[in-house]
Amino acid sequence: MRLVIARCSVDYAGRLTAHLPLAPRLILVKADNSVSIHADDRAYKPLNWMSPPCTLKESAPDGTAVWTVENKAGEKLIITMAEILHDSSHELGVDPGLIKDGVEAHLQELLADRMDTLGEGCTLIRREYPTAIGPVDILGRDAEGGTIAVEIKRRGEIDGVEQLTRYLELLNRDPLLAPVRGVFAAQEIKPQARTLATDRGIRCVTLDYEALRGIDDDKLRLF
Repeated sequence: MRLVIARCSVDYAGRLTAHLPLAPRLILVKADNSVSIHADDRAYKPLNWMSPPCTLKESAPDGTAVWTVENKAGEKLIITMAEILHDSSHELGVDPGLIKDGVEAHLQELLADRMDTLGEGCTLIRREYPTAIGPVDILGRDAEGGTIAVEIKRRGEIDGVEQLTRYLELLNRDPLLAPVRGVFAAQEIKPQARTLATDRGIRCVTLDYEALRGIDDDKLRLF
Protein backbone atom coordinates (compact mmCIF):
# COMPACT_ATOMS: atom_id res chain seq x y z
CA MET A 1 0.00 0.00 0.00
CA ARG A 2 1.22 3.49 -0.86
CA LEU A 3 0.42 6.41 1.46
CA VAL A 4 0.73 9.93 0.09
CA ILE A 5 -0.09 13.15 1.91
CA ALA A 6 -0.20 16.07 -0.50
CA ARG A 7 -1.68 19.46 -1.19
CA CYS A 8 -3.72 18.53 -4.19
CA SER A 9 -6.81 19.17 -6.27
CA VAL A 10 -8.92 16.32 -7.62
CA ASP A 11 -11.12 16.12 -10.72
CA TYR A 12 -13.44 13.25 -11.57
CA ALA A 13 -14.82 12.77 -15.09
CA GLY A 14 -17.28 9.98 -15.82
CA ARG A 15 -21.02 9.57 -15.40
CA LEU A 16 -20.84 12.97 -13.72
CA THR A 17 -18.11 15.50 -12.97
CA ALA A 18 -16.79 16.54 -9.58
CA HIS A 19 -14.01 18.81 -8.35
CA LEU A 20 -12.14 19.00 -5.07
CA PRO A 21 -10.22 22.30 -4.71
CA LEU A 22 -6.61 22.50 -3.55
CA ALA A 23 -6.16 21.26 0.04
CA PRO A 24 -4.02 18.85 2.09
CA ARG A 25 -5.32 15.28 1.72
CA LEU A 26 -4.38 11.65 2.28
CA ILE A 27 -4.21 9.46 -0.83
CA LEU A 28 -4.26 5.67 -0.51
CA VAL A 29 -3.11 3.48 -3.40
CA LYS A 30 -3.69 -0.25 -2.95
CA ALA A 31 -2.05 -3.19 -4.70
CA ASP A 32 -4.87 -3.37 -7.27
CA ASN A 33 -4.16 0.30 -8.20
CA SER A 34 -7.45 1.43 -6.65
CA VAL A 35 -7.17 4.95 -5.27
CA SER A 36 -9.09 6.77 -2.53
CA ILE A 37 -8.72 10.38 -1.38
CA HIS A 38 -9.37 11.25 2.26
CA ALA A 39 -9.78 14.38 4.37
CA ASP A 40 -9.05 14.51 8.09
CA ASP A 41 -12.66 13.67 8.99
CA ARG A 42 -15.56 11.45 7.76
CA ALA A 43 -14.14 8.40 9.56
CA TYR A 44 -13.40 5.78 6.87
CA LYS A 45 -15.38 7.38 4.01
CA PRO A 46 -13.24 8.85 1.19
CA LEU A 47 -13.95 12.17 -0.54
CA ASN A 48 -13.55 10.44 -3.89
CA TRP A 49 -12.22 7.13 -5.14
CA MET A 50 -11.73 4.81 -8.11
CA SER A 51 -12.53 1.14 -7.63
CA PRO A 52 -10.61 -1.66 -9.36
CA PRO A 53 -9.93 -2.78 -12.00
CA CYS A 54 -8.17 0.44 -12.95
CA THR A 55 -4.79 1.80 -14.05
CA LEU A 56 -2.67 4.51 -12.49
CA LYS A 57 -0.38 6.69 -14.62
CA GLU A 58 1.95 9.30 -13.15
CA SER A 59 3.21 12.28 -15.15
CA ALA A 60 4.80 15.66 -14.42
CA PRO A 61 3.88 18.27 -17.03
CA ASP A 62 5.50 21.59 -16.18
CA GLY A 63 7.11 19.90 -13.16
CA THR A 64 3.76 19.34 -11.39
CA ALA A 65 2.97 15.76 -10.42
CA VAL A 66 -0.30 14.56 -11.96
CA TRP A 67 -1.89 11.16 -11.36
CA THR A 68 -4.48 9.85 -13.80
CA VAL A 69 -6.52 6.87 -12.60
CA GLU A 70 -8.79 5.28 -15.21
CA ASN A 71 -11.16 2.33 -15.04
CA LYS A 72 -12.45 0.06 -17.81
CA ALA A 73 -15.48 2.28 -18.35
CA GLY A 74 -13.20 5.20 -19.24
CA GLU A 75 -13.97 7.14 -16.06
CA LYS A 76 -11.00 9.18 -14.84
CA LEU A 77 -9.79 10.50 -11.51
CA ILE A 78 -7.14 13.19 -12.03
CA ILE A 79 -5.08 14.24 -9.01
CA THR A 80 -2.90 17.34 -9.41
CA MET A 81 -0.36 17.73 -6.62
CA ALA A 82 0.94 21.17 -5.73
CA GLU A 83 3.14 19.77 -2.95
CA ILE A 84 3.90 16.24 -1.73
CA LEU A 85 4.34 16.21 2.06
CA HIS A 86 4.78 12.46 2.54
CA ASP A 87 5.17 9.44 0.24
CA SER A 88 5.76 5.92 1.55
CA SER A 89 4.99 2.35 0.50
CA HIS A 90 4.31 -0.63 2.74
CA GLU A 91 3.95 -4.33 1.91
CA LEU A 92 0.95 -5.65 3.85
CA GLY A 93 0.92 -9.17 2.42
CA VAL A 94 -2.14 -11.39 2.15
CA ASP A 95 -4.86 -10.42 4.59
CA PRO A 96 -6.28 -13.32 6.62
CA GLY A 97 -9.78 -11.85 6.33
CA LEU A 98 -12.38 -10.92 8.87
CA ILE A 99 -12.69 -13.28 11.82
CA LYS A 100 -16.29 -13.24 12.96
CA ASP A 101 -17.18 -13.19 16.61
CA GLY A 102 -18.78 -16.23 18.19
CA VAL A 103 -22.36 -15.15 17.62
CA GLU A 104 -21.90 -14.36 13.90
CA ALA A 105 -20.03 -17.61 13.32
CA HIS A 106 -22.76 -19.55 15.14
CA LEU A 107 -25.49 -17.74 13.19
CA GLN A 108 -23.80 -18.80 9.97
CA GLU A 109 -23.60 -22.42 11.13
CA LEU A 110 -27.23 -22.48 12.27
CA LEU A 111 -28.56 -20.80 9.14
CA ALA A 112 -26.63 -23.18 6.90
CA ASP A 113 -28.40 -26.06 8.67
CA ARG A 114 -31.78 -24.33 8.43
CA MET A 115 -31.84 -22.76 4.99
CA ASP A 116 -35.63 -22.89 4.99
CA THR A 117 -35.40 -19.88 7.34
CA LEU A 118 -34.73 -17.87 4.17
CA GLY A 119 -37.74 -19.38 2.41
CA GLU A 120 -39.26 -22.74 1.61
CA GLY A 121 -37.11 -24.74 -0.77
CA CYS A 122 -33.84 -22.89 -0.11
CA THR A 123 -30.80 -25.18 -0.04
CA LEU A 124 -27.11 -24.80 0.80
CA ILE A 125 -24.35 -24.83 -1.81
CA ARG A 126 -21.47 -23.94 0.50
CA ARG A 127 -20.51 -21.97 3.58
CA GLU A 128 -17.61 -19.49 3.27
CA TYR A 129 -17.77 -19.59 -0.55
CA PRO A 130 -14.38 -18.22 -1.71
CA THR A 131 -14.05 -15.17 -3.95
CA ALA A 132 -11.13 -12.95 -4.92
CA ILE A 133 -12.23 -10.34 -2.36
CA GLY A 134 -13.09 -12.66 0.51
CA PRO A 135 -15.49 -15.47 1.39
CA VAL A 136 -19.26 -15.15 1.05
CA ASP A 137 -20.89 -16.32 4.29
CA ILE A 138 -23.39 -18.63 2.58
CA LEU A 139 -24.01 -19.47 -1.07
CA GLY A 140 -27.27 -21.27 -1.70
CA ARG A 141 -30.17 -21.85 -4.08
CA ASP A 142 -33.76 -20.75 -3.78
CA ALA A 143 -36.81 -22.85 -4.59
CA GLU A 144 -36.59 -21.88 -8.28
CA GLY A 145 -32.94 -22.95 -8.52
CA GLY A 146 -31.55 -19.42 -8.54
CA THR A 147 -28.32 -18.60 -6.72
CA ILE A 148 -28.44 -16.59 -3.50
CA ALA A 149 -25.52 -15.01 -1.64
CA VAL A 150 -26.10 -14.44 2.06
CA GLU A 151 -24.16 -11.98 4.23
CA ILE A 152 -24.70 -12.53 7.96
CA LYS A 153 -24.25 -9.92 10.69
CA ARG A 154 -25.20 -9.60 14.31
CA ARG A 155 -26.17 -5.99 13.65
CA GLY A 156 -26.85 -5.07 10.04
CA GLU A 157 -25.47 -1.69 9.05
CA ILE A 158 -24.60 0.06 5.79
CA ASP A 159 -21.07 -1.43 5.77
CA GLY A 160 -22.55 -4.93 5.56
CA VAL A 161 -24.77 -3.96 2.62
CA GLU A 162 -21.75 -2.47 0.82
CA GLN A 163 -19.79 -5.66 1.48
CA LEU A 164 -22.56 -7.84 0.05
CA THR A 165 -22.88 -5.51 -2.97
CA ARG A 166 -19.21 -6.08 -3.80
CA TYR A 167 -19.67 -9.85 -3.55
CA LEU A 168 -22.72 -9.72 -5.82
CA GLU A 169 -20.90 -7.67 -8.45
CA LEU A 170 -18.16 -10.31 -8.55
CA LEU A 171 -20.39 -13.40 -8.38
CA ASN A 172 -22.63 -12.15 -11.17
CA ARG A 173 -19.64 -12.20 -13.53
CA ASP A 174 -19.60 -16.01 -13.22
CA PRO A 175 -21.93 -17.46 -15.88
CA LEU A 176 -22.28 -20.66 -13.86
CA LEU A 177 -23.76 -18.75 -10.92
CA ALA A 178 -25.49 -15.72 -12.47
CA PRO A 179 -27.93 -14.32 -11.80
CA VAL A 180 -27.09 -14.12 -8.10
CA ARG A 181 -29.50 -12.42 -5.68
CA GLY A 182 -28.41 -11.01 -2.35
CA VAL A 183 -29.81 -11.72 1.11
CA PHE A 184 -28.73 -9.52 4.03
CA ALA A 185 -29.41 -11.44 7.26
CA ALA A 186 -28.91 -10.06 10.76
CA GLN A 187 -30.39 -10.11 14.24
CA GLU A 188 -31.02 -6.38 13.90
CA ILE A 189 -31.02 -4.34 10.70
CA LYS A 190 -30.63 -0.57 10.90
CA PRO A 191 -33.22 1.45 8.93
CA GLN A 192 -30.55 3.09 6.75
CA ALA A 193 -29.08 -0.32 5.89
CA ARG A 194 -32.52 -1.71 5.05
CA THR A 195 -33.26 1.27 2.79
CA LEU A 196 -29.94 0.89 0.94
CA ALA A 197 -30.38 -2.87 0.59
CA THR A 198 -33.92 -2.49 -0.78
CA ASP A 199 -32.72 0.14 -3.25
CA ARG A 200 -30.11 -2.33 -4.54
CA GLY A 201 -32.54 -5.23 -4.82
CA ILE A 202 -31.11 -7.02 -1.78
CA ARG A 203 -33.57 -8.87 0.44
CA CYS A 204 -33.37 -8.28 4.20
CA VAL A 205 -34.03 -11.07 6.71
CA THR A 206 -34.12 -10.56 10.49
CA LEU A 207 -32.74 -13.60 12.32
CA ASP A 208 -33.99 -14.87 15.68
CA TYR A 209 -30.89 -16.37 17.28
CA GLU A 210 -32.76 -18.21 20.01
CA ALA A 211 -35.25 -19.69 17.55
CA LEU A 212 -32.42 -20.87 15.28
CA ARG A 213 -30.81 -22.56 18.29
CA GLY A 214 -34.10 -24.34 18.95
CA ILE A 215 -34.64 -22.68 22.33
CA ASP A 216 -37.74 -20.79 21.22
CA ASP A 217 -40.34 -23.43 20.31
CA ASP A 218 -43.77 -22.19 19.22
CA LYS A 219 -45.37 -25.43 20.44
CA LEU A 220 -44.56 -24.47 24.03
CA ARG A 221 -46.20 -21.05 23.82
CA LEU A 222 -49.57 -20.31 25.39
CA PHE A 223 -49.91 -17.00 23.52
